[in-house]
Amino acid sequence: MNTKVMAWVLFGACATFSTALMGHAAEAPPAKAFLLDAVDGLEVVNGSAEAAAYQGRPAIRRVARPGHETPRDAVVAILPATDFAGGTIQADVAGAPRPIAPPDARGFIGIAFRVQPHAARYECFYLRPSNGRSDNQLQRNHSAQYVSEPDHPWFRLRDDTPGVYESYVELEPGAWTHIKITVAGTTARLYVNGADQPTLVVNDLKLGGTRGQVALWSHWSTDSHFSNLTIR
Repeated sequence: MNTKVMAWVLFGACATFSTALMGHAAEAPPAKAFLLDAVDGLEVVNGSAEAAAYQGRPAIRRVARPGHETPRDAVVAILPATDFAGGTIQADVAGAPRPIAPPDARGFIGIAFRVQPHAARYECFYLRPSNGRSDNQLQRNHSAQYVSEPDHPWFRLRDDTPGVYESYVELEPGAWTHIKITVAGTTARLYVNGADQPTLVVNDLKLGGTRGQVALWSHWSTDSHFSNLTIR
């Protein structure tokens, strides 16, 4: 085969391969969207959920159940028909301390993923909005947090490996805040308000390479709202 013919054969093979790749990419599953304007199908652990308009948009508001008001109590609203091992989760969240919250409340709010049945175990990224503009630099450094409940709560992670599983990010209590979580294997990244770079990177997710459901997460002391969640 002469050089010119060989070149055309190689070109054709490359073009066919590129077309196949483009076709494969086009077949990627679409994102599953949750408007979060109704509570149908939600399994809410330690509380209840209600549809509520907040700052001009439909949302879900979560309320703690009386008697679940200890420092470890979170309200976890598990989304129906979700099965997440890896990919991208995006949502808008707004959290601020409730009027009855203790003085150290920070408006803790976030998204849990790979949630096991009835929230027995889960991974979670959450925000502490009241820390984002604190005059205390140490508090500012605790604005974003990763936890893996129940075995790796925030205080254990902070004691064992200070600064590794939390970081600073600019936040405003009660304001809509966009968060994006990417997960691959045992690595997860948290992005806030459209930033190109992650606020927090975790390279050793404590539950390993498992899978589970996705849930709305907030502490009992938080007035929390969620909107526009998508899973890809």
